[in-house]
Amino acid sequence: MPVRNWNTESEAMCPHRLVLEHVTSRWGVLVLIELNERSHRFSELRRAIGRVSEKMLTQTLQTLERDGLVHRDAKPVIPPRVDYSLTDLGREAARLVSALGVWTEERMDDVVKAREEYDRART
Repeated sequence: MPVRNWNTESEAMCPHRLVLEHVTSRWGVLVLIELNERSHRFSELRRAIGRVSEKMLTQTLQTLERDGLVHRDAKPVIPPRVDYSLTDLGREAARLVSALGVWTEERMDDVVKAREEYDRART
């Protein structure tokens, strides 16, 4: 795969950059990882992710739905029921960001050590 210069290519020239930003955003990653487990209702997803506002979660879900990664299933019942799940494309993206999540868990001790060494060198 060729190396891209992400800083000099305009968004219009490389729409993949915008999708990458959606997938790797703070809440995008967590939504993908959580929905990779199973489908969720909005309130379940918000509780599972934690510390995300309703507005931010709504925007993230809409963005990921527009990109074809999330499926929104609104059932015509009272009270309304909406379930969110991943599309095939979303499951593929979720597997990739989940691998990054696993890597961060496995390498956290090394990151902490590097931070401590950095902080010691700065003081």
